[in-house]
Parts: sequence; structure tokens; C-alpha cells
Amino acid sequence: MSSTFSSSINTITPRSFTNNNPSLTPFLGSARNLRFNPLTNSTLPIPRLRQSNIFAVSDVKQKHLNSSPSVGNLLITKEEALELYEDMVLGRTFEDMCAQMYYRGKMFGFVHLYNGQEAVSTGFIKLLTKKDTVVSTYRDHVHALSKGVPAREVMSELFGRTTGCVRGQGGSMHMFSKEHNLIGGFAFIGEGIPVATGAAFTSKYKREALKQTNCDAVTVAFFGDGTCNNGQFYECLNMAALWKLPIVFVVENNLWAIGMSHLRATSDPEIWKKGPAFGMPGVHVDGMDVLKVREVAKEAIERARRGDGPTLVECETYRFRGHSLADPDELRDPSEKAHYAARDPLTALKKYMIESKLASEAELKAIEKKIDELVEDSVEFADASPHPPRSQLLENVFADPKGFGIGPDGKYRCEDPKFTEGTAHV
Repeated sequence: MSSTFSSSINTITPRSFTNNNPSLTPFLGSARNLRFNPLTNSTLPIPRLRQSNIFAVSDVKQKHLNSSPSVGNLLITKEEALELYEDMVLGRTFEDMCAQMYYRGKMFGFVHLYNGQEAVSTGFIKLLTKKDTVVSTYRDHVHALSKGVPAREVMSELFGRTTGCVRGQGGSMHMFSKEHNLIGGFAFIGEGIPVATGAAFTSKYKREALKQTNCDAVTVAFFGDGTCNNGQFYECLNMAALWKLPIVFVVENNLWAIGMSHLRATSDPEIWKKGPAFGMPGVHVDGMDVLKVREVAKEAIERARRGDGPTLVECETYRFRGHSLADPDELRDPSEKAHYAARDPLTALKKYMIESKLASEAELKAIEKKIDELVEDSVEFADASPHPPRSQLLENVFADPKGFGIGPDGKYRCEDPKFTEGTAHV
């Protein structure tokens, strides 16, 4: 699949651009020093075009790109490496446990797991501050964990218990935490992108209109390749570029939209190119390599924080499980799955850390044991937590507290046992 993305990149020269760098790197979006140039041979009136540059997101040195395809020779401290490894192990272990609990009947509805894509969540979110905002999709458990939402709260939410981060009312697809600035969890593809754009606008408005000079929060919006054929994606790219909003659009291109291959559904599968089309940098990165993701993420986040506007980052990754736990995953070619399984981001990082003497096998095993215990604890906590009471049934449904759910006596109508007769048990 990867070769499909890279085979034609060196021949791409958008008609209205001139590429001043003859050696495009394998980072497909590193189209440096692109300029809008008027067509000098035209006899028609030439419109006044912007003479600004679109700079590359990643200034990766060629020696790094020529290194091994697993993790490469990118510099990272021991503390950073251990943090990345622990976060990725947490994501993988948590999702594996979710599969067990789902098949035991502890979770209901659709549950979409993140196995295989951990390098994207960890690579971006561990660079953010608590005040920065993350907007996710229905594959949101690991994004919540990376942002700092406790495993107990995430697991309890999946169990539908009151101790969950949304008091059991959100479930698998609607993780939310005001404390950690995680604002969804959205079930429909693309619906989180306008919300993320609004969050980025809020940050810019506070800083420029309200003169809150210390407000430099950045928003990171995660979404999949299937979303990139929807209108709100293009509308929000336009608004973000027009207003130079502090946002990073992160495409988690796992090559499949449920059972539809990305290559069959998209006229031009190189999603990163849609960034320069709207006047923002676009970059393609190996989404199975946490250090490459981290390097691109660092520059994109810093660019947004200093007021230089949005970036579109396409992370080519792969999910190791079906679309959801209800998906038998029979449509994907076994050789394709084996190819990406051999490039497991966790295995690659572990190998790199040991070979680079950043950590010993014993240290990494200690992390794995710690995470196993943490996830086991989250299950025990969730299973022992109470179900939501009937009185919670209509909370957070209406903005008007005197709406449909409130009776004349000021109490929730669902407190009357007859109100919920015939409905599902809460």
C-alpha cells in the first residue's frame, strides 16, 4: 500500500505552484518553498495572488530518512522514550482487554478498537499540554488515555457506569472530559472536525479579541481517511487556513473505511495534498513509526502555537482488528494484514530502545507489568461501579432545564416508575 502513495510523488507539480526544492523527501508533504506564481504567458488579466510561502512541516534530515524503516535514528531522550512506550503499551493492553470484556457481555453496542494505530495517538497527544484540546472519532478510547483521562474512567464509561468520564451516558463512541480538554468522541464521520475548528477559533478569539495573551492552546483533530471525502472536511480546511487557526488536522489513514478500500473510494489517495490546495502545509508520515510521527507532530503543533496557522498531517497506519468488534474482518487480504502486523509500532519502538541502550528488557517488562495491573484494576473498578439511576435518563438531553424531562412538580418525569415501563433497563 505504501508504494502506492510514494510512486508518483516526485512527478507531481501542481499547475499553479513552483517547487523550488528539486529533492522531495519521502515525507510526501514536504513540498518546500511552494509559491503561488502567476501565469506570465497568459494574455488574460493576471489576478493578484498571495506571494507567501507554504513551508514544509518536517525538516527531516536525509540521513534519518535513509535509516532503517522501523524507528530510524531520530534523537530522543530515555525519559521521552519510556513515556512513549508506556503510553503505547497502555493503549494496546487496554484495547485487548476491551475485546475480552465485550465478548463477555460487559460492553454493549459498537466498540471500535485502536490496535495498530498507537503511534499516531502517542506521537501527537504526548506533546500536548493539558490546556490543549483533542477531538476524536468513534475510535476514541486510546486518544482519551493519551490525553490523561484515567483508565478507570474510560473503562467505566465502556461498562456504562456512573463512574465513567460521561457518567455512563456516552459509551464507547462518546468519550468526553472537560478536565482534560477531550471534547469527543463523535459517532458520525467528520462531525468532530467543525467542533475542533470551533475550539481552535475560541483559542484565537481569546488571544486576539479578548487580549488573553497567555492563551496559546492548540487543537488536534483526529479523523480517518473515509472522512476526507466529506464536505465539512473541506469547509473547515478553508476556514482554518483563512483565519490562521491554531489547529492540526490529523488523518489516521488506516487504508480502510469500514470495508471500503481507501484506494477504491478516493480519486486521489494522497490526502496530504489537500493541505497545500487550501494554503496550509500538508505532510505524509509513516504512522507506524512513533518517532517520525512525533517529529512531524512537534513541528505542526509548534507552528500552530506560535500563530502560523493550521497543518494537515496524513499518518499512514493500519488497524490490526476489524472495523469494530462486530466485524469479522473478512474483506482485507491476509497478506496485507501480515505486512502491517510485521511493522507493529510497539515492537519497533521496543527494538529501537533496546538497541540504542535507552532501556533494558527488564525496564520494559516492568512497564508492561505495571500497565497490566492498571488495566486489571480498571476492569475491577468498572465492574463494581453502579449503573446510572433512572433519574439520569433524561439529563443532558435538553438545554432548557424545564424541558420535556421535567414534570410540573419540578422533578424528572423518569423518576416515576411508570414513565420508563417497557423501556430498556438502566
